[in-house]
Amino acid sequence: MDRRARANMAPGLVHLAEMLPALRLLIGLMIASIVILALYFGRDLLIPLALAMLFGFLLDPAVSRLKRWGLPRMASAIVVVAFALAALGGLGMYLGSQVQQLSADLPTYQSTIRDKLRSLRKSANMPSAWDGVFKTYNTVEKEIASVDSARARVQKVEVQTPDSKPTTRMLQWLGRIAEPVTTAGIVLLFVILILLDRDDLRDRLLRLVGGNLNLATDALDEASQRIGKYLRMQFIVNVSYGVPLAMGLLLIGVPGAILWGVLGAIMRFVPYVGPMMSAVFPLALAFAVDPGWNMFLLTLGLILLLELISNNVIEPWLYGSSTGLSTLSIIVAATFWTALWGPIGLILSTPLTVCLLVLGRYIPSLKFMEVLLGSEPVLGPQQRLYQRLLADDADDAISMAVQSVEERLPSKPGQDDRASAVRGFYDEVAIPALRIATQQHLESATAEHRLRLSNGMAALLEELQDQYAFRSRGEHARAASGEDDQRRCLRIHCAGVRWEVDALGAAMVAHAESLHGHEVSCSEWALAPDSKSLQFDVNGLLADREWTRAVKQSDLLVLSIFNHQPQSMARRIVRRIRRHWPGARVVLCLWNAPAVAADPDFARQTGAQACVTSLRELHLWVEAMQVGDPGESVIAAPIPDDDEQRVRMLHESGVLAPALTALYRDTAKKAVNAFNTKWAQVSWVDAERVFAPGSLLPLSAQEVPQHGFPRDSSVCSYVVYEEEAIVVGDLARDPRFANDSMVHSLKLRFYAGVPLTDKRGNVLGCLSILDDEPRNLSDDELEVLGGMARQLMDDVREALRQGPVVDA
Repeated sequence: MDRRARANMAPGLVHLAEMLPALRLLIGLMIASIVILALYFGRDLLIPLALAMLFGFLLDPAVSRLKRWGLPRMASAIVVVAFALAALGGLGMYLGSQVQQLSADLPTYQSTIRDKLRSLRKSANMPSAWDGVFKTYNTVEKEIASVDSARARVQKVEVQTPDSKPTTRMLQWLGRIAEPVTTAGIVLLFVILILLDRDDLRDRLLRLVGGNLNLATDALDEASQRIGKYLRMQFIVNVSYGVPLAMGLLLIGVPGAILWGVLGAIMRFVPYVGPMMSAVFPLALAFAVDPGWNMFLLTLGLILLLELISNNVIEPWLYGSSTGLSTLSIIVAATFWTALWGPIGLILSTPLTVCLLVLGRYIPSLKFMEVLLGSEPVLGPQQRLYQRLLADDADDAISMAVQSVEERLPSKPGQDDRASAVRGFYDEVAIPALRIATQQHLESATAEHRLRLSNGMAALLEELQDQYAFRSRGEHARAASGEDDQRRCLRIHCAGVRWEVDALGAAMVAHAESLHGHEVSCSEWALAPDSKSLQFDVNGLLADREWTRAVKQSDLLVLSIFNHQPQSMARRIVRRIRRHWPGARVVLCLWNAPAVAADPDFARQTGAQACVTSLRELHLWVEAMQVGDPGESVIAAPIPDDDEQRVRMLHESGVLAPALTALYRDTAKKAVNAFNTKWAQVSWVDAERVFAPGSLLPLSAQEVPQHGFPRDSSVCSYVVYEEEAIVVGDLARDPRFANDSMVHSLKLRFYAGVPLTDKRGNVLGCLSILDDEPRNLSDDELEVLGGMARQLMDDVREALRQGPVVDA
C-alpha cells in the first residue's frame, strides 16, 4: 500500500490493514494445530484407513488388469485379495517353520556363546590406556555414594504379587492380540471396499474438492502415480536387497538364510529403523554359531556391502524423482508421523507426505507445502544466477553458468554444438536474469546491487568467452572461403542502446555469433547520448570514429535493448543510423518487449531488418543473410544426406494409400480439438512434394493441390531435416517462412510439428497443428502431440496389416 492511499484511510482501517498478515498467520497456525490434534486423537480410525489406501494402491493395478481381461471388477477384487492373503499366509507358515527350527537349534549354540563372552570379558579385563580414568571415576562414585548413605538410610521394600491364574493370563494374552487382529480385520475390509468402489470413491473425492475438475483430476492422477511408482520401486529395491542377502548368508553358512533374507526385504519397508533391526538377527546368529569370528565378520561385511549398493546405486537409479520429495522433508516427515502414529506412521510417512506435496502443487493456499517438501528448486536458474550476482558470489555464478552450458553439450561436441549450448544458456538463463535486473532496477535495487551485478556478469562473460573461445582468424578465413561451409562469413557489430544491461546483452550476442565463425565486434559501452562511446552532434549525426569504422565495415548491426517500451528509442536511433549510413542493415534485440517485437509492421516502420527477442531468433536471421537477402524468398530446409533412402522407405511403407485418408482426417480432427487450433495436417514428405491427405487446412476442396505442396516451401521439410519437433511461435517473424506465399495467402502465424517415424526411425512426415494467431506450446503439450503421432503410426501399421491397400 503506497503512502497516498494510506493517508486517505482512517486510522482504524490503517491499523487493521497492518494487522492482516499477522492475522492470516495466526489463523493458519490455529488450523494447523486443529488438524494435528485431529490426526493424533483420531489415529485409531485413520491408521486402518491409511493402511487400506496404501494396500489399495498396491493391489489396484492387478485388479484393473484382470478387469481389462474381461473379469468383473468384484470377481477381480476377490481374486486379487484372496491371492494376496494366500501369499501372505504361505509366507507366514514358512517363516514360522524356520523360526521353530531355529528355536530348537539355539540350545546347541550355548557353549559357543559362553566361550565367546568369556573371551570378550577376558579381553575387557586386560590393562588398557583407560584404566586410570576408570579407576578415578569409580573412586569418585564410591565417595559420593558413601556420603549419600550416611545422610539418609533408605529401607528397601519389595512388593510381591501373587501368581495369576491361567485363565487370567489367557485373557491378558488375548487382550494383547485383540487390538492388532481387529486392526487387521478393519484394514482388510477397507481394502476390499476400496478395490470394489474405486471409481465411486474417486468421484466423491472430486466432488469434495469441487471447483475445477481439471485440476482436481490432475491432482488425483499425480498422487496415485507418484505413490504407486514409489511403492513399486520400494518393492523392487527390497527384493534386490533380500535375495542377495539370503544367497550370501546361505554361502556363508548362517542358519535360516532364507528367513533373514525375507525379513530383511520386509523390514526395509520401515524407513531408517527397519534395515538396522533386520541386520541384528543374522549377526547375532553368526556370533552364536561360529566358534571363531569369520562368520560374524563375513555377515557384517555382506550387510554393509548390500547397504552401500542399495542406498547409493539401486535406490537413486530406481526411485529417481518418483516421490518429488526432498531428503530433508522425508526425514522430517518420518519424525512427524512417527510422533503422531507410532511405527505405522513411520511406514506411512512417505506416501502421506506425497499427498501433501500434490495438494500444495494444485491448491494455491497450500503452495507453501510444495516449497517446503518438494525436491524441485524453488528458484529458477535465472533467479539463482541473479541472486548469486547480487550476493557478490561471482565464482558460484560462473560455476553455474559453465555447468549449464556443459549440460547442453553432447558427448562429442562440435563447433555448432558448442555455439548452440552457449546460445541456449544465454537465452534461457543469462538474458532472463538481466530482465529481472531491469525490473528491479528502480524498485528495490541499490547502487551496491547494480555494481555487483555489473561486475559479476562481466566476469561471467569473460570466463565463458575464454572457455568457449572465438574462432581464430584462420578458421574465419576457411569459413569465408567455403572450405568448411557453403555459407559466407558475416561481419557483425553489436552494441547496447542505453543501459549497461543493454551492453551486457550485446556482449552475449557477440560471443554467441562468433562461435559460428562470424567476424564479430562489440561496443564496450551503451550508445545512449550521454555514454562515453558515442556522441550525437548538433545535426543528429553519429560522430564517434570507432563507431563509424565499425558500422562501415559490418554487414549487420545488432542493437540490444532491455527497455520494456522501446518504440520511441528504437525509431530514433535507427532513423539516425539510416540517415548517416543508408545501406546499414539493423536487427533490434527487444529482450524485454515481446509484444512489440511480435508486431510484424514495427520493424518495417522503424527501418530495421527485423525485431527479435532471443538469440535463437537472431541466429535464424543471420543464417538467412548468409544465403541471401531474407526479405526476398523462402529459405528451404537442407536435404538430408540419406534422403533418397528415406523417400524409398516412404513409398514402401504404404502410408500414401488413399484408404488411409479417413484415418488421417480423424487424427487431424482430434489434434484440432485437443490443442484448440484452427487447422491440423498429416504430411508425408516426398522427394519434391509434400502430401497432406485428409488434413484440415484453410483451403476449399478445389484449392487443395492434387499433387501436394512444394517441398522447398513447406515447414514440414524442416521437421524431416531436423528429425525432431519444430515449434514456430510466429511464422511472420521467422525469416525462413516470413515471405512464403502460402503462409501469406493462408494467413498462417503458428506452426508446431512432430515427426512421423517408421520402425527403423526414418522420418516419413509429420503431424502438425496450425493457427492464424501467434502462440506458444508447452513441453507437456508437445509431448501430447508426440504421443498422438506415435499412436497414428501404430494405427497405420495396424490398418496395413488388416488388408492390402493401393499406393497413391
